[in-house]
Order: sequence, then structure tokens, then C-alpha cells
Amino acid sequence: MEEKKPSRVSDVGAWAMNIISSIGIIMANKQLMSPTGFDFAFATTLTGLHFSVTALVGFVSNAAGYSASKQIPLWELVWFSIVANVSITGMNLSLMLNSVGFYQISKLSMIPVVCVMEWFLHGKHYSKEVKTAVMVVVAGVGVCTVTDVNVNAKGFLSACVAVLSSSLQQISIGSLQKKYSVGSFELLSKTAPIQALSLLLTGPFIDYYLSGKLISNYALSSGGFFFILVSCSLAVFCNVSQYLCIGRFSAVSFQVLGHMKTVCVLILGWILFDSEMTLKNIIGMALAVAGMVVYSWAVEAEKQTRAKFIPALKGDVSEETMKFLTLEKEETPLIKDAELGQSKV
Repeated sequence: MEEKKPSRVSDVGAWAMNIISSIGIIMANKQLMSPTGFDFAFATTLTGLHFSVTALVGFVSNAAGYSASKQIPLWELVWFSIVANVSITGMNLSLMLNSVGFYQISKLSMIPVVCVMEWFLHGKHYSKEVKTAVMVVVAGVGVCTVTDVNVNAKGFLSACVAVLSSSLQQISIGSLQKKYSVGSFELLSKTAPIQALSLLLTGPFIDYYLSGKLISNYALSSGGFFFILVSCSLAVFCNVSQYLCIGRFSAVSFQVLGHMKTVCVLILGWILFDSEMTLKNIIGMALAVAGMVVYSWAVEAEKQTRAKFIPALKGDVSEETMKFLTLEKEETPLIKDAELGQSKV
């Protein structure tokens, strides 16, 4: 029991970092990009700046010896970066071409899409309790966020591309960490420079298509510069914690528990920005939180059942059967996180 405590503490720390940094970056970007704020309407270029700062932090960390560097084939890094950039561009296009309601539905659809992808690519199966909890979370977040639902052909296509590429990206994070036995921050420090360079080169053109504005014509004020720095700083923690969470758990867990951010944003919007809080919102948030609690319980119960079941069969089954039974266990290998200085299973 004592050996599990540090791991549990660091798991909670990774989730807390992701939730706090994600909410913080949403609030900072709201002020930076809002027409009533600093009107910085260049989301893709801003994401390129985010990855530039993340890459700089990774370079400094490697140079100072705080993190190790393992070899990963360049083609895999480029492939992953392309998928990640398509995800970013697709999400921006989906938000521009679709109503907010359909955009929220497309984001919610990532949970079942990730489940199907993990089953198809890795043969992963889910218990009845986990499937039920996922449906409860989707329903709860849908109730409190989805309003008008209007869709057109271009918007539907961009949403499909965004959902498929985002799901594949999140699954690939865990797969690459497992395949090359690399830590979260180490993988991020290798992919961030490629993403930063490609997004900074293509971002201004994508942003011009989305907003009709040229970044070269933007008058940068001291306040706008400050919020860009805040956004980039929070993005480092957001990126690192995303890789940490997916590497430690799974892409499905990241999606399910990640919707806690949606609930927190709604509550903060009500407190800080006088956003309307209706009975529908409250019921949806309560349902989503209940689903997340049930999901966490179901996943933990599944792990405990498997831990008791497999050792009991070791002496009674063939090597092939044991390999099949331990497949789920092998999907979360022992990886050393250099940034946290401890192992995870």
C-alpha cells in the first residue's frame, strides 16, 4: 500500500495540472482573442507560439540534464506532428463553420470514437460498467453544453476530420511512449519543435482564411503581449500534463475525466463573467460528474479484478492464453517519467 501512495499522488497532480492549466488558458485566450478584449484573432498562429515555448523549455531541460533523450525515428515524429496539426486546424475550422451546439456534439463524439479506435488498433475491450459510465458522461456534458444544432456539408466534413485526427493523436501519444519507452516530457520535447515550425509557417495563412485578417496588420499592445506570454506559459503546463495523463492512463480516461474542465469552465463563467446558469446546466453538470465518478470506480474495479484473476490462472493455462489475458496489462508498460522522477504502471 505504501508503494502506491506516491503514484496516486502524482496521478492526482497530473490531472490537477491539466485541469488548472486548461481552464487558465481558456480564460487567458478569452481575454486575448475576444473582440472586447485584445482581438487577437489568430488561433493557429497562437498555437504555434505555444509549441515554440514548449520546445524551448524542452531544449533547456535536455541541455541542463533534467531530462534524458532517447532516439525516436524522425518519420514517426513527423507523422505524429502532421496528425496533431490536422487536429488543431480541423477543430478551428469546425468551430468557424458549425454552430456552437454541433461543435460541442463533435467534441463529445471523441469519447466513443477513441473507444472504437483503441478496439480496432489495439484490440482493447471495455467492461459493461465502463461503457455505461462513458454514456452517462456524454449525456451529462451534452445536456449542459449543447444548445442550437445547425450543420452544413463543409462543417460536417471539418468536424469529422477534427474528431478522427484528435482521437488518433491522443491514442498515438500513449502508443509512442510504450513503443519507445519514453517519458511524457521527453516525447513532447521531440514533437513540439516540429509542430511549432509547421504551425508558425502555415498558421498565418490558415488564420487569414478563418478570420479574413492578416497578422502583419495586427497592432500588438503591451496588454496583448502580456496575455500572449500568459497563454504560452500555461500552454507548457497544459501540453506536458496532457502527455502525462494519457501516458499514465489512456486516451479514453483523458477524454472522460477531461470533461471536468467543461464543468469547471461553466462554473467559472457563471462566477466571473455573469454567464447564465440554468437548471438544465446544473442537472447536466451533476450527471457528468456522477458519470466521471462511476467511470473512475469502474476502471479501478476492472484493474483489481484483473490483478486477482491473472495470478490465479498462471499455473493452469497455456502460454498463449496467458498472453491474451495479460494483453490489457501490457498496454500500460513501466515507463520512467524523468520529469517526475518515478515509475508508473
